Amino acid sequence: MKLYTKVSQLNRVGGVLERNLKRLQIRTVEDLLYYYPFRYEDYSKIIDIKDLVEGQEVTVRGKIEVIASKRSPRKRVVVTEAVVADSTDQLRIVWFGQPFIAKTLKVGDEVFFSGKTKTDMFGMQMVSPSYEKISKHGDTVHTARIVPMYPLTSGITQKQLRFLMTQAVRATEQIVDWLPEDIRDRVDVMNLSEAIKAIHFPESEEEFQHAERRLKFDELFVLQLRAEMIRQSIKSSRAPKLEFKEKEIKQFVETFPFELTKDQKVSAWEIFQDMETSEPMNRLLEGDVGSGKTVVAAMGLYSAVLNKHQGAIMAPTEILAKQHFETLKKVFGENLRIGILTRTECTILNFEFKSTSKAAQKREMLEHISKGDVDIMVGTHALLTHDVEFKNLGLVIVDEQHRFGVDQRKTIREKSGDTDTVPHFLSMTATPIPRSFALTLYGDLDLSIIKHMPQGRKPVQTRLVDPHNRNKAYTFIKDQVKKGRQVFVVCPLIEEKDTSTEKKSVMAEYEKLSKQIFPDLTISYLHGKMLSKEKDTVMQKFSDGEIDILVSTSVVEVGVDIPNASVMMIEGAERFGLAQLHQFRGRVGRSSHQSYCFLFTDSTTDKSKKRLKLFESTTDGFKLAEHDLELRGPGEVYGMAQSGMMHLRLATLSDKELIKLAREVSRGIDFEKYPDLYDKVGEWEDKVHLE
Repeated sequence: MKLYTKVSQLNRVGGVLERNLKRLQIRTVEDLLYYYPFRYEDYSKIIDIKDLVEGQEVTVRGKIEVIASKRSPRKRVVVTEAVVADSTDQLRIVWFGQPFIAKTLKVGDEVFFSGKTKTDMFGMQMVSPSYEKISKHGDTVHTARIVPMYPLTSGITQKQLRFLMTQAVRATEQIVDWLPEDIRDRVDVMNLSEAIKAIHFPESEEEFQHAERRLKFDELFVLQLRAEMIRQSIKSSRAPKLEFKEKEIKQFVETFPFELTKDQKVSAWEIFQDMETSEPMNRLLEGDVGSGKTVVAAMGLYSAVLNKHQGAIMAPTEILAKQHFETLKKVFGENLRIGILTRTECTILNFEFKSTSKAAQKREMLEHISKGDVDIMVGTHALLTHDVEFKNLGLVIVDEQHRFGVDQRKTIREKSGDTDTVPHFLSMTATPIPRSFALTLYGDLDLSIIKHMPQGRKPVQTRLVDPHNRNKAYTFIKDQVKKGRQVFVVCPLIEEKDTSTEKKSVMAEYEKLSKQIFPDLTISYLHGKMLSKEKDTVMQKFSDGEIDILVSTSVVEVGVDIPNASVMMIEGAERFGLAQLHQFRGRVGRSSHQSYCFLFTDSTTDKSKKRLKLFESTTDGFKLAEHDLELRGPGEVYGMAQSGMMHLRLATLSDKELIKLAREVSRGIDFEKYPDLYDKVGEWEDKVHLE
């Protein structure tokens, strides 16, 4: 048997089972070996029947004295009962709805039974235990050991999967350990083939812990090695040294109509220090919604301009790009030449184009960018097209950075206009990412965090509304609109693939609100199936105050800035993660008006109520993200299938000691000395399809 052997060649695998395994992405023996158990039942304790106590998870070894099936008159289900005995006592065993057991097990068979004990009026019994006949060689798979439990799909049982795994583990000897021996010794982990074998069939709790530690380390180490490769390629590049001009920056900051928070000052200082060196800055600026990241970004851009370099800021959507443009316009006034380039926008502040045709204006703009006549460019992916060239790009800022792939970030870097240098690079995100997670996910980036809100911002009041108080909430919303405020209503995406459902849920809410609840108000809608142009038109109208209430799916999650909106109403709140709810809530409370967030849910489960109550009681996005990550995992929280975090099968963010160790060992590693590590990262990237 080889690692590449098809599972169809294993014993007892027919066409149906092969198809079912394919649903679990299991096609070869190697796939099977890397399909890990998600929990274990410890049935390794074998106990004499006389010593059994109620509620124990144990294994007994006994001989079958009686076994028979009969139909229960009350429940109309087949009940199979057996009496087993060891040298100390007898025990009743009961199975429901499994008549075949009476044919499989016969009187006189020696059998291991593993399960939970309970007592009834007839004494001690075991209900529906796992069972396994005692073989000549004495090895067990399903009982009398630590038993692996796997995630299943319909048509596959635990017993089938374990049976296949007993065949597959014979191929573990062919697994080549990609971790060099000196690194294995340094981090004190076992050999890979032993670890794979032990993760499926550990002989003891201790062996399981060693196996798990090795496999978790592997997952985290690959992520950190990849980050180190990016870091080393950046270090081998040179960036322009942008001197910190203290006097001019201080004068610039004095023009702000507010005082910078401590976090903003610290973050700005870290950015200035990075840009003073010839090593390209590679930093992530993380700040909660509305914490003032754009102002810090503006300070960095101004520093580049003071050093006779250009700056660029890229956003994932047109709306967000326009917002950055407006903010920079306010911050810099008439002092700088700022341009914006998106699908529909092509403008340079305080500048008249010679032509009236859009195409000619774009050509003119590109010429000015390449000559260095534009100080700061704002744009979407449009800035990545091959015809955009800068004269001397000193700083690139990418907003909501996880929405841009590695290649896109590389492309913008290569547009610096100077073949000897690359620009400094700053990423920004409004998604609160706990530090441990950020270091795992963005190990190549240095981290600056803005936690505190600017002064004068009132925390958004959040309420989980009982169904019987719905009309009160509607009355409150009407009063807010009368005061001149605006309202967001967010509906869940019921099923991502099913866009018709997404549209229907928004449309149903739109119909209800516009016809029954608020017929006298101006209501509009927004959903993922609309064309970009239509979405932009609706958002522009909402921004201009022409719409009172906007009913939308989660497309409003990132970056929409409507200072006049004071109410966020979320339908089906239990369907969203805490981090996402927090993003929605961040759409309001962006001015001096008191703002409100109303949560509606049909769910009656304690779990979802507890989550929503936690959300109601805290406005700290980082705290909510930590909680969400523990409950739901990174892929769910951040929608990051492309980040590689989805490919962590065993490691989690609570493995802080291993994350730290993986970071330390990867730092400064010599990839020429360890070509296997280089190859492993390449193989991993192919598997993850990072883009």
